[in-house]
Amino acid sequence: MTRLAPTERASLCDLLELLGPDEPTLCEGWRTRDLAAHLVLREGRPDAMPGIALPPLAPWTKRVQDSIAGGDFRRLVGRLRAGPPMWSPVKLFEEQANGVEFFVHHEDVRRAQPDWRPRTLSGPVDEELWRQAKRLAKFSLRKDRDAVDLVRANTGERHHARDAAAGGASRTVTGTSSELLMYLFGRRDHALVEVS
Repeated sequence: MTRLAPTERASLCDLLELLGPDEPTLCEGWRTRDLAAHLVLREGRPDAMPGIALPPLAPWTKRVQDSIAGGDFRRLVGRLRAGPPMWSPVKLFEEQANGVEFFVHHEDVRRAQPDWRPRTLSGPVDEELWRQAKRLAKFSLRKDRDAVDLVRANTGERHHARDAAAGGASRTVTGTSSELLMYLFGRRDHALVEVS
């Protein structure tokens, strides 16, 4: 299995250092500083993590994240580059917790820049992203009413992601593995896919 987390972490940190703290991202309302703080919080503040998914706890998470984001940006990126603290539960499952997360957030920063271009990914990375897209599709599309098939553009492989709900139609989403993953993670306006 290809490991995305270490390479995407390093590439994202390189890009953050290059761009600085105040550049846009695809995450609504977040600048590069906020995105870096979010990732540091996920790995090192288990007390604040639940607010990422549970709205009643979100105010506490936001306060902690804002506090993390408010410090020196180079130091913040250094914390992110260092990885999860030894005591963090994320350390035990780093690839599962961070592989796709870091890929998507790296793209969130890249694609928010005016001169971004799609990356050419190695075969093993492309295979891993396809595996992850298939694994995450049903959950990511759980609120859709339509039947959805994913088609991998470069190989023609097809994955039936979900059946139609009552009254739903059928659609096919075609793209490279990376673009399908961005689509599944809600970056539909920024994913280079064809929907039919």
